[in-house]
Amino acid sequence: MPAVPTKIAIIYDFDGTLAPGNMQEHNFLPVIGMTPAKFWKEAKCLAQQHQADEILTYMLLMLRNASTAGVAVRKTDFAEHGQTVKLFEGVDEWFDRITDYGQSKGIQIEHYLVSSGNEEIIAGSSIADKFEKIYASKYIFDENGVASWPALAINYTTKTQYLFRINKGTHDLGDNEAINKVVEKDDRPVPFENMIFIGDGTTDVPCFRLVKDQGGLSIAVYKPRTRYAKRKATNYLKDGRVHCVAPANYSDNGQLDKIVKARISEIAARADLAKLMK
Repeated sequence: MPAVPTKIAIIYDFDGTLAPGNMQEHNFLPVIGMTPAKFWKEAKCLAQQHQADEILTYMLLMLRNASTAGVAVRKTDFAEHGQTVKLFEGVDEWFDRITDYGQSKGIQIEHYLVSSGNEEIIAGSSIADKFEKIYASKYIFDENGVASWPALAINYTTKTQYLFRINKGTHDLGDNEAINKVVEKDDRPVPFENMIFIGDGTTDVPCFRLVKDQGGLSIAVYKPRTRYAKRKATNYLKDGRVHCVAPANYSDNGQLDKIVKARISEIAARADLAKLMK
């Protein structure tokens, strides 16, 4: 029986990590005639008024305000908005390049997305097919194919659930038993020490800490040439929440590229040593 290759899971946030700003701001909000400032203020106020989850309130407001503006909210409509999302430099080429680098080291790279943004918008982006699995907030669609109700809302604390799903290989969201089943560490497809988490903001802090504390690599990225963003990311480093910070530039031979490749090489060397010691 051929040896099972060592797996590394690289897990990404989306907004502010792979693309600047929030995905709704690229096209959806302009189409419904709202400024980002007004939209997010309304979502926050609604959450405070009803003591609700802010992810749920923004998803409600998207549907409510789209209806008022006469804007369609079918899956295809969301996907069209996703096509307009501009990504950070180098993102489009990143996934294949890193996967190939892993392969050259005898490592199987799997890319995952864990986002509080809209799965339906992400589905229209140029990189949607690069992920093993996309975990993001999403809608239920009625018999006419129109978004009618939130099906899944992923906030800063629930994000960590999906790290455990990746760790255990339990990707069926409808199966609540599998995620809580006891699985011995050696039987888990992707150990936490073989995870790399890349995020940018406060919604990523629990994931930063979980991956870091469990032996994986946590990286905070920031919008290049943006002083406030760099200072914010550096604070995560000072607070011990991440191992390192880097500009959100995914180009070949850039700082982030070098960090991730070095970690892949380290894990590959560790796996080779373990084989020699058996």
